[in-house]
Amino acid sequence: MSRLTDNDASRRRFLLGMLAMGAFSSLPGCASGPKVNRAMPMPDMMPADKSVFQYMGQFTVNGQAADLQSLVTPGAVIETGDKSEVIFVVNKDAFLMRSNSRMVIAEQNVGGHYLLQRGKLMSVFAARQTEIRTPSAVIAIRGTGVYLESDPDLTYVCTCYGETDIATTDNPAINEFIASKHHDAPRYVLADQNRQNRIQPAPFINHDDQELLLIETLVGRSTPYVVPKGVKRSRSSYL
Repeated sequence: MSRLTDNDASRRRFLLGMLAMGAFSSLPGCASGPKVNRAMPMPDMMPADKSVFQYMGQFTVNGQAADLQSLVTPGAVIETGDKSEVIFVVNKDAFLMRSNSRMVIAEQNVGGHYLLQRGKLMSVFAARQTEIRTPSAVIAIRGTGVYLESDPDLTYVCTCYGETDIATTDNPAINEFIASKHHDAPRYVLADQNRQNRIQPAPFINHDDQELLLIETLVGRSTPYVVPKGVKRSRSSYL
């Protein structure tokens, strides 16, 4: 399970130092790196006719190259490329999708149904019953923030705050209820049906409160705890 531990740290940190200032700019010494796309200053809430707040690198919507003008609606398939990241809103849910990730949004998404087929995704959800699936896990969500990493062998689930019901995809009887105030009970959900303990404690990895506050702000909400401002960020990447 080392693939989802702190070995991922070198791929992670890029966005938040610049997001705190409301816009992106090219990093010093990174002229040959991925293109960073400037967007609007941080709004109180995303306009109703917009979906994408910010992106870096390349991403697609329904297989087509996308940008700040692209709409993400129920039924869409969102995919990010290598060294890429996108922040977007679907109704009252908001997402930060990291590189090499793919998510399918159900066409009838009134209740909120999402499939993270692969990759890494931070999500905050409206106060309604929502379900997000990976190949190995089903997470029933009740108006909360979660961070997921979907790997062929297992899923990482951090209930950042709120309540979730976590179950294995192939056997709903293998489940655990999580009530979290502040990243209290991260879990691995194992795909291997021969393992006895398929939902296991996990470390806190690869996400932070500034990211959660950002995407909550995009849908007119805030985190249930105070997030310190002015935190200086590393220039290494969460990607």
